[in-house]
Amino acid sequence: VQLQAFGGGLVQPGGFLRLSCAASRRTFTNNGVGWFRQAPGKEREFVAGISWNGGSTLYKDSVKGRFTISRDNAQNRVFLQMDSLQSEDTAVYYCAGARTAAVTSQSELYNYWGQGTQVTVSS
Repeated sequence: VQLQAFGGGLVQPGGFLRLSCAASRRTFTNNGVGWFRQAPGKEREFVAGISWNGGSTLYKDSVKGRFTISRDNAQNRVFLQMDSLQSEDTAVYYCAGARTAAVTSQSELYNYWGQGTQVTVSS
């Protein structure tokens, strides 16, 4: 099982990026999916999550109103729209598949992790 996050890059403060997460060799249409990030010297942290059908979402407080998670089960993809980016958002972003269908922020409930994509917010 492989997950791949892509869409990162260098953006100025106030800018936007849209990350995508694609899975191979299995589908995640029955699983919750989450986005996590890890900045240099810091622990990995939960950013946003979405339930299996997109009916429930969950966000880290500092990204509420700026980030939007969504999914397209027909394409087996999950997206993270990131607006009004700040320097504090600089990190490697990872997507992960949960063991549950519900949305969760608990990293121990995610057992499918993919390669990350670098997001750098700088002027």
